[in-house]
Parts: sequence; C-alpha cells; structure tokens
Amino acid sequence: MLATMVGGGMATPVHAADDSLAKVQQKGTLVMGTSPDYAPYEFLVNQHGKNVVVGMDVEIAKKIAKDIGVKLVIKQMDFDSLLVGLQTGKVDMVLSAMTPTDERRQSVDFSKIYYKGGQDIVVNKADAKVYKNHQSFVDKKVGAQTGSLQADLVKKQMPESSLLGLTKVTDLILALKSHKVEGVVMEEAVASAYVQNDNQLALIPGKFDLGSDENGTAIGFAKGSTSLVNAANRSIDAIQKQKLLPQYLKQAGRYMQTNTTNTSMFHYWRFFAKGVGYTLLITAISVLIGVVLGVFLALMRLGKVKVLHALAVAYIEFVRGTPLMIQVMFVYFGIGIFIDIPALIAGIIAVSLNSGAYVAEIIRGGIESIPVGQTEAARSLGLSQRLTMQTVVLPQALRNIWPALGNEFISLIKESSIVSIIGVTDLIYQLKVVQTATYKGVQPIIVAMVIYFVLTFGLSKLLGHFERKMKHDEGTN
Repeated sequence: MLATMVGGGMATPVHAADDSLAKVQQKGTLVMGTSPDYAPYEFLVNQHGKNVVVGMDVEIAKKIAKDIGVKLVIKQMDFDSLLVGLQTGKVDMVLSAMTPTDERRQSVDFSKIYYKGGQDIVVNKADAKVYKNHQSFVDKKVGAQTGSLQADLVKKQMPESSLLGLTKVTDLILALKSHKVEGVVMEEAVASAYVQNDNQLALIPGKFDLGSDENGTAIGFAKGSTSLVNAANRSIDAIQKQKLLPQYLKQAGRYMQTNTTNTSMFHYWRFFAKGVGYTLLITAISVLIGVVLGVFLALMRLGKVKVLHALAVAYIEFVRGTPLMIQVMFVYFGIGIFIDIPALIAGIIAVSLNSGAYVAEIIRGGIESIPVGQTEAARSLGLSQRLTMQTVVLPQALRNIWPALGNEFISLIKESSIVSIIGVTDLIYQLKVVQTATYKGVQPIIVAMVIYFVLTFGLSKLLGHFERKMKHDEGTN
C-alpha cells in the first residue's frame, strides 16, 4: 500500500511498513507448509500412534518460531501446491528443501541459503556402471518431482532425455525400480538417504552446471514479507554460528533408522487404520450431503420455475465438466483466501458438492421413469403436489435408481482419495506415508488395494441387501 507525504509542494509516494512479522506474532502461530516425503529434510515418523513431521527443515522452523516467540504449526500438502498455499495465505512460509530459482523469486521472497547440496541421480544398482553423469541418459527416460528444480534441470540440461514428472518422490523411486525410468534426479542429501536405506539402488554424481540460485535451499515467504524474512535470516545466522545443522541432520538420521527398523506392513497398521477412518468419514458425510443436495437440484431442474431450473442446470453441468481435483483445490485455496477452511472440511465440502451434481441426475432420471399416470392418479385422489412427490413418486423412483445410486456411493469411496493432495490423511495419503517411512513402494500399494476392495465389496453387499429387500417389499404390496 502507498501513503503520500507532502512537503515543499511535492507529493512523494512512501511504502507502508511491512507487518508480516507483527501479524504472525499477533496470532501466536507460525504456519509452515511442507511436503514430508523428502528425508532427511522432512518426513513422517510414528510417535505414540500419531504421524509426526520431522527432519532438518522442521528443526529450522522450530528455531525460527522460538526466536520470534510463537508456536510452530505444520501443514502438509503436495510439493507443487506449496507455493499456492503460500500465495493464498494458507501458510506463512514454505520449508521443503526448496531452491530459490530466479523464476520462483518473481512471486516469492526467499531467506538466505541455509543448506548447500549438489544434485545427484539415483539409479538401479545393476545399472550403476552404465551411467556416469547426467549426460549419460541420452534417449532415456528420467524422473523428477513435479515443479522442482530437478525437473527444470532435466528439461534444460538433459534435452535428449524424456522427463517423467511425479508429485511424490516415493512414486519416482517405484517408477525407477519398475524400470519406467532409468534414473531419478534428486538433491544430494535425499538421494543419499534413499540409497543408504535400499540396497537395490545406487547413486551417481549428476555433474549438472548449477548456477548460484540452483545450489542451495532456502525458506519461501509471500512477496513483500520483508520483516518476516529478516527474522528468519537472523535465525539462520544463529543456526550457522552455533553449527546446529550437523546436529539437525544427525537427529534426522536417527529418525530414519527408527523408521527402517521394522518395515513390515503390519507394523504400520495404525497408519492404514487412520487412513480408513478418514476415508469412511469423508465418504459418509459426503453421501448424506450429496443425497440431500441431489434431491433439491433434481426437483429444481424438473420444476417449472425457470430461474431455479437454470441454476440447477448450470450447477450440474459446471460440476460435471470440471475435475474433482480442481474443485478440491478451489475450495481449499480459492475460497480459503477469504475464509480459512481446514483441509478436512474443504475436502468434505468439495466431494459433497461434486457428488450432489451426479446424484441429482440419477434422481432426475428416476423421477422421470415413473409413469405420468401415477402422478395424475394421486392428484385425482386429492393429494397435493408435494405429498404426491413424497409418497408416490420418490419411493418408486428410489427403487428404480437404487443400483445407480449404489454405484455412486461405491465410487465415492475411491474418488474421495483425491483430498490427499491438500494434506488430508485419508488412505491414499497414509499409503504415501508408509512408502516414505519404509522405502518400500509396492507393498503399501498392495495393502491399500486390499483395503479399498474390502470397503467397496462390503458396501456393495450391503447395498445389494437393501435392493433385494425393496424388491421383496414391492412384491408383497
């Protein structure tokens, strides 16, 4: 914002004082955004049955929060959503092994570099002697995290290689092991962590031509947060002066060893159980809201009020014409600019609104399948239009649409997994957590597949029971 100082007949624009630090201190919390799948920078461990984000970046964030006298709050989301979260005010800073490239500096303020590390390439151990550096991957497919410096390096310095960009590092390692890619470009410390914990992998030097903005990691802040950046820089200076980084890395190493002491899937049953709980919670609430909303939208579309009809059609077509992932991100980040909606609530709202549009069309089809004579007979007996719909049309329509409605409920269990992109700890999110903790790619996927099958098969049988009951009741009437 600009103020105007008048002196000597001349008006001079003056920038208003930055209050980013004051705002954080006033609310009493410093919100850190991170993607905890990048050991030893940030990753998840199980402590007393709870998922806890740990790592070098977390310790740095704790130091900054302590120095400015506030409590640290950690928000988890996909790496390529972090800057969106920063720009929409969901987080106060991003600490996720982020490199302050020139492109990012255009929309983000960065702290000083707090750690410098090179860029290496992880390959399958059997191929360790085949590749020497990044120039060895001509006509080969290489993986890198979407939206990362590593992806940019592949595009710019490995033009004769094809890039596979994935959101999670665990997915990239799985792609490497299944030979979908020949190598994965990773930051040096992260690459070393994976190789040390998996004897099927090997590390080769990347030997990339790194500029000054590509050889280190820094903390990201919203543009114009000068006072908050300065506070973080003071903490970084103190960390470097007291030589705390080696301690932070050593502590991260201990957590990593704890994670890999027992990597059986049964050992991580609490992670999967928590994921199932959130998945069922989101599905159950979304089903209830979706059905209620669907009924109203169907009646609006079938009604004679042109405005309501037009609104219902517009809503249904818009929702069905846009991906659920975009809707989830819009509710969380877009609406979140004006209202701070928790990730879980945002996920439920988005999935419910999406389900309502599809349920509306199912219900509309069911209502239209009832012969007009049924309605005319009910009205001739003196029933009002509302009672006719409640007691004659809807009960018969429900029997007709039950199979389709059941399919929507079953699909909802699977579709709700999209909320993991904003950090909701559903089953898919917990799958990624276990992959990160155990350095195993396939086993957690198999467990998640079995769990999803059990959930959907159980619901299918339950819906089938009610369908048979409705047919029996109809036959006895």
